[in-house]
Amino acid sequence: MVALAGCGGGTADPGPSAQPSVTDGGQTSAAATPEATAPGTGVGVSGTALGTGEIGHSANMRLVANVPLEAPFNLRQAWGTDLAFQGDYAITGNYEGFTIHDISDPTNPKVVSRVLCPGGQNDVSVAGNLLFVSVDDPRSDDSCESRPGDVTNGWEGIRIFDISDKANPRYVKSVATKCGSHTHTLVPGKGDDSGKVYLYVSSYGPMPEAANCKPPHDSIAIVEVPLDDPEKAKVVAQPVLFPDGGLAEGEGGEDAVETSGCHDITVYPEKNLAAGACLGNGILMDISDPVRPKVLQEVSDTENFSIWHWAIFDNDARHVIFGDELGGGIAPTCDSKTGPTRGANAIYEITEDRKLVRRGFFKIPREQTPRENCVAHNGSLIPVPGKTIVVQAWYQGGVSVIDFTDAANPKEIGYFERGPIAASEGDLGGSWSAYYYNGYIYSSDITKGLDVIEINDPLTDPAKNVRLDELNPQTQTSYPES
Repeated sequence: MVALAGCGGGTADPGPSAQPSVTDGGQTSAAATPEATAPGTGVGVSGTALGTGEIGHSANMRLVANVPLEAPFNLRQAWGTDLAFQGDYAITGNYEGFTIHDISDPTNPKVVSRVLCPGGQNDVSVAGNLLFVSVDDPRSDDSCESRPGDVTNGWEGIRIFDISDKANPRYVKSVATKCGSHTHTLVPGKGDDSGKVYLYVSSYGPMPEAANCKPPHDSIAIVEVPLDDPEKAKVVAQPVLFPDGGLAEGEGGEDAVETSGCHDITVYPEKNLAAGACLGNGILMDISDPVRPKVLQEVSDTENFSIWHWAIFDNDARHVIFGDELGGGIAPTCDSKTGPTRGANAIYEITEDRKLVRRGFFKIPREQTPRENCVAHNGSLIPVPGKTIVVQAWYQGGVSVIDFTDAANPKEIGYFERGPIAASEGDLGGSWSAYYYNGYIYSSDITKGLDVIEINDPLTDPAKNVRLDELNPQTQTSYPES
């Protein structure tokens, strides 16, 4: 989601002053139970036909479990955000901290710990015993006891936790980054650097008065983290990706957002490629040297795209899909008035000379009500050999499973969605992120918590044979093609 507040500029890195408040989920949280389907809803019902609290889904998808948000994440803006996975655990970010779930039985997930450490968006990634958390919300300091800070000099950046004991995560280090960390992407080190990971930190929204976020901001921060000594984590590079400034204010249509940094980056280390969704531009990068990424091409589409927000490669890296977050995630764009190419996905072929050529668009066909924020958001591949099948979140448009194998003619093959959220829950709801992991779809619902969804379909069933030990969806790994 595009941040609603301005960026801060904290330059200090005082280090964690205290450990976060951790709730033992096994003692305080009820076991997850499948959410009941309301009367009059169910198979084949969707969009405007669903009332508040009702559920609709395709015949091949069903909700098998839901873990609701509970204290301390029961505040009105304790919004659920991104997900990462490791072994039998799913980690869910939240504007107030993060939750570690035991998903050894996906039909009965249990809360292991909830960590109170405010700082939107708190997007997460995991490597070994370490959890990395993005903060793009100016804080009074870097601690978990911090208060909202001044936008001119508040602290923002990366927090690092030791999660070797999943029931008792330990805060070990913070790293301040320019304009904060809206999102970050984990890049594993290679060769002599295999004991390190690098974090590509995406941020944007410079302000002349901000101490650490002054314009122009056409770069990303690269944080180096030694896995066995995370206290030595530091910013090692700040490469400029747009020396010409990228899309400038006023160059596009009234909805186009100027390029002032990146929103999200997806890397494919095996292919030495990265795709950056950078507000006014999409970019393809060579990351053979992870601390010196090289932009191969930048594209813009002021007719159709407002905010280049998200990207994903197909398995053989012959195509990349970009998502447009028209309206910043808070607008109802899934309607006939907005049309099928805005607030949608665009599919680009990567040619042999590594150029991007657009081949098609996709937007969910299920029209939503004017009360429902709905636009393309985060997703991952479902690892089906020989196919390009993606599961993707669409906020209150729900969770969509899409076959992109024919880039010019993508189609939805399954969905799960709820009707509009209740007025008491505010205006922002629905699925923030939806990812496939070891046989199930996991969706972080902004106000409802963690959903576990099963898909049974001849087209996707082969993916059940693919097992992963770890998944950071913005760090792609290949799966067998046969």
